[in-house]
Amino acid sequence: MKKHILLLFILGIVISNSFAQEEEKDQPVTNPFESGVLIDAQTTVIPDARTLEFIIQHKFGSMDNGTSDLWGIYAPGANVRLALNYIPVKNLQIGIGQTKKNMYTDFNAKWTIFKQTEKNTIPVSVALYGSAAIDGRDVNTLETGQVVSSKGETQPKSIKFDDRLSYYSQLIIGRKFNDWLSIQAGASFTHYNMSGWDYNHDIIGAHLNGRIKFSPQGSLIFTYDHPLKIKDISEQWTWDTHPKPNLAFGVEIFTFTHAFQIYVGTADGIIPQDIMMYNQKDWKDKGLAIGFTITRLWMF
Repeated sequence: MKKHILLLFILGIVISNSFAQEEEKDQPVTNPFESGVLIDAQTTVIPDARTLEFIIQHKFGSMDNGTSDLWGIYAPGANVRLALNYIPVKNLQIGIGQTKKNMYTDFNAKWTIFKQTEKNTIPVSVALYGSAAIDGRDVNTLETGQVVSSKGETQPKSIKFDDRLSYYSQLIIGRKFNDWLSIQAGASFTHYNMSGWDYNHDIIGAHLNGRIKFSPQGSLIFTYDHPLKIKDISEQWTWDTHPKPNLAFGVEIFTFTHAFQIYVGTADGIIPQDIMMYNQKDWKDKGLAIGFTITRLWMF
């Protein structure tokens, strides 16, 4: 009898210790960001496995004309992207999107390598993001799609499928400092197999974005993308066409399955490689436009 009581006592201690260890286990921080997309930037957040995400990203025309076109809402030059993301396994996301500008079709993937934990066993979240896009325009609309013959006649130039490809890769490091402040920084590399005559094929960029939560369902948000001037990878004699920084700031309203972001920003592009290579809008010179991003999640 005493042996049985002793065994039960030891078993109780083992079970209690097991539960205590589970309770003490360091867990990932909750909701460093409310969505995997912040305006037109990526966050380290990936939804739960077997989740489908639908994204609408829309940018109106420039606000230059004021009330005459309702600050760009009715202006020409609007851009829109529709996308689907799926999370087949934990911390891995794959996606596809279609953008109006250049009729880009993009294929992308994101992997959250580390997640910040509550007790700072892991102090930051780290993610890798990659995208490959296909320029879907007709060959005659491409800047390098035509050449002039010696007789002065414009003749079509052969454009191969590989010429239409562009690539983007990014390392993202983020930290949730407290319940209301989350900040991310990142570095990226952009490559176009074929670019405009006055543009480079490669761009390295630095990125900063974050959110300031002001209510249970609302946050102030911002993004900043800066293409770096690096002579060693530049093919141009001057910096006249070097892409300008992209600055955007706005408000996010979110629920468990939705995030709605409305903002003002400079870049008219939406996919990251287009923003990093071709943005010529300047926030200091009437280059701002209104935009919004909507995400919707379905769990399976």
